[in-house]
Amino acid sequence: MTCSSVAILRSVSATDRVMRREAFGQRIVPKAGSIVAAPETDLSGGDPDYFFHWLRDSALVMDALRLLYRGGRLPDAATIFDDFVAFSLALNRLDGVSFLRHARIRETVRQDHLAYLRSDDDLMHAAGEALPGEVRFNPDGTLDIVRWNRPQNDGPALRALSLLRWRESGLFGEVAAQLLAQDLAFVERHWAEPCYDLWEEKLGHHDYTRLVQMAALEDGAAWMAETGKSQQAQRLHSAAHALREELDRHWSAEEGCYRSRSDAPRGAGDRALDTSVVLAVLHANRGEGAHSVLDPKVHATFDKLEELFTAEYRINAALPAGRGPAMGRYAGDRYVSGGAWYMTTLAAAEFFYRLAGRVAQGCSLECSADNASFLVRVLKSRPTGSRLPSEEIDRAALTDALLGRGDAFMTTVRDYTPDSGELSEQFDRTTGRQTSAKNLAWSYAAFITAYEARRRATSPKSA
Repeated sequence: MTCSSVAILRSVSATDRVMRREAFGQRIVPKAGSIVAAPETDLSGGDPDYFFHWLRDSALVMDALRLLYRGGRLPDAATIFDDFVAFSLALNRLDGVSFLRHARIRETVRQDHLAYLRSDDDLMHAAGEALPGEVRFNPDGTLDIVRWNRPQNDGPALRALSLLRWRESGLFGEVAAQLLAQDLAFVERHWAEPCYDLWEEKLGHHDYTRLVQMAALEDGAAWMAETGKSQQAQRLHSAAHALREELDRHWSAEEGCYRSRSDAPRGAGDRALDTSVVLAVLHANRGEGAHSVLDPKVHATFDKLEELFTAEYRINAALPAGRGPAMGRYAGDRYVSGGAWYMTTLAAAEFFYRLAGRVAQGCSLECSADNASFLVRVLKSRPTGSRLPSEEIDRAALTDALLGRGDAFMTTVRDYTPDSGELSEQFDRTTGRQTSAKNLAWSYAAFITAYEARRRATSPKSA
């Protein structure tokens, strides 16, 4: 935990770092409040360029930092939070037309890289209402000039959720409320539009984006109601209800999983089965019901994913007792090594820790045809009743079994983490060697949230 707590802060307000993109004529020095996805990006060494402030990644990092603050391990929390809010608001004031007028980017970019530049028309539209869908920015607070798959509309929803959760810290004030209101307004106006997924690859309507949007709208509606804004609260509530109906349509009884994209053509390579569904459940953090850790259909989806990666990755062959399979993104992934990801394997651990926590707090699990295989993996036998705990399996035994499953995935992460504690983005499906971006902030955030989920599950009164 200590290693991740220290490492994640290297991405926050990394004003001592410099990124030189020689081919683009850029020298990027991060500003206070920015969060660099991978601060040690080495382009000359072949690293993917992650020296950006992603709305998605930064929101997830801030949510992890909130847990550190709550545990008394973030003494500079007030400065970090205020700087993040100020930086984020400044991004919402950028203007592509003004940028084009002053930047003269086509005069500074190397001839062989002009094809990677965004069009002038695309940059001109990077203003006002479109900015929260921009996906990522340079950490110096300027627009990203590189062609990329835009828009991606999960970022504002994730940032809104993080801000809503920071309210209990005592650091949330009028300026943060302004940013939160802007993010919620964006989500309300754009939730029905197709966008690119969190993997930045496919355009459509995605389970992940929809679920975090729904969560932001539900929790945002409660906040609006608390602050006396009843009309805004009702609009957010209505949009959240419509999203829930759309999310329920992602379930495929035929495939036995929540499909990651509702409008994807069915067939080989459609990527219906995707760990983004599990990440969505964790990041949305619904307490109960559909699309929560208690949902039997989510259990069924998780079971299919575990089966997939057990078969697909050589490092998962003949797993010893006490080890869970390393988890990736989806079948046939070819990005970099196409291997396991720390964030998705840690998400598997966190999923079981969250589920154990809910059981420890008094919740019960439904036993159905949907999650029968999932429960057999957990309990090593098929439960006979319709609910758990039961006379056959009491609450303590069920909680321990769920914690054990989470620990199995955490053991896998430990076994593929070097002694330095550094976490990259991926580890190779055949050798287990670290690949892709080094010291990825999201990987450290995933470790922190998984660790905290286990701590709360074993101390339910602190949850």
